Amino acid sequence: MSSSEVRAAVPGDGACMQTFMDEIFRPFQRPEQRRWAQTYLWALIHVSGKKTPRRMALAKPLPSAAAHGLHQFINASPWEWAPVRRRLARQVAATTAPHAWTVAELIIPKRGEHSVGVHRRLDTVTGRTVNCQRALVFFLASGSQCYPVGWSLVLGGTWDSDRERRRRARIPGSEAGRTPADHVIGYAAEAAAQPQLPRVPWVLDLTRCDDAAGVLAGLARQRADVVCEVPPDHPVLLTGQHTPVVTSVSALMEVRHARQTHVLLRQTADGRVRAVPVHTYAGTVAGTRTGIGDDVGARPYRILERPDPDGRQPPRYWLTTLTDHRVEEVLRLARSHTAALSAVATLRRRFGVLDFEGRSFPGWHHHMTMASAAYVYQRLTCAPGGAAPPPEAPPRTPAAELTGAPN
Repeated sequence: MSSSEVRAAVPGDGACMQTFMDEIFRPFQRPEQRRWAQTYLWALIHVSGKKTPRRMALAKPLPSAAAHGLHQFINASPWEWAPVRRRLARQVAATTAPHAWTVAELIIPKRGEHSVGVHRRLDTVTGRTVNCQRALVFFLASGSQCYPVGWSLVLGGTWDSDRERRRRARIPGSEAGRTPADHVIGYAAEAAAQPQLPRVPWVLDLTRCDDAAGVLAGLARQRADVVCEVPPDHPVLLTGQHTPVVTSVSALMEVRHARQTHVLLRQTADGRVRAVPVHTYAGTVAGTRTGIGDDVGARPYRILERPDPDGRQPPRYWLTTLTDHRVEEVLRLARSHTAALSAVATLRRRFGVLDFEGRSFPGWHHHMTMASAAYVYQRLTCAPGGAAPPPEAPPRTPAAELTGAPN
């Protein structure tokens, strides 16, 4: 069955989808690729249940013969996903008012060992070892919404060293040995090189990242602003002395005369107003990771400490380069990461990011690119259900931070 016959059977969403397709999938050279892209996009949005080619083709009005074409479009068609994602990010930037970049982790449970990137990994939330793929999702945040515009598949172990395994999965050589920190820094550099994309702060949760200092140093080299949650023992450098001193953010904030208290008012669920104290370090600190011949270590950071209002949990800490912003503004930006976790929950539940059954690296990226396109389309256009839904609660498991647990 031809792609034209399949598309003729798909109701579509009229001019809205066509306009979106013309903009986002303009890099496609062949009309057939665009037709299968539209069919796949329509199916991700409208077909319930598992989003595999076979299952999607069972839904009316798609003919069952469409399964082969959908499978070929994702797993065999040689289209490049990076240009599509760039256009997707530009569309979000042009249509909304982004205020931050942020990243969330997606753990994709898998059976067997043949899916690209699959490995056994300790889930730091549940304490259990799971067989899974590990992905990073890159978001542009605007208002209360986060829009997925980029993906990375984190490899490791034998996927870095087994040449035959990499050949079968069609993994490019540039993907060898890349840590989560490398993926974040690399994506930030790519985004900064696109003049159509905004230079907004990066909001990250680095509390369980094994190279938080490296992430901060990499973003500092790009002169990117950051609002990053860090663990209590994260090291910082006090430079306003004859001999620089390395200390931790928690130790520094324990010195009462060195901090300032800001009282924020928050409304509770029962309508009462509650005073929430937030502490800031009176001066600025620097990072401890420097590169040869650069001055990233000298970049000033502000420290924020937010004690738990009920005293049941330890305080939380943020480092930010936005030293002249109000505390309320910094914490408002920090909430972008929570919105990203809600978006991940929606991607899992409605857009099939757990359902890719192929084994190749390009196929995985094709499927995730289409899932992003479906998500963005439904929220930016007049598609059925396109009005932005209220944020969903992020799942308790798997972990959704930029973690650095061993593979």
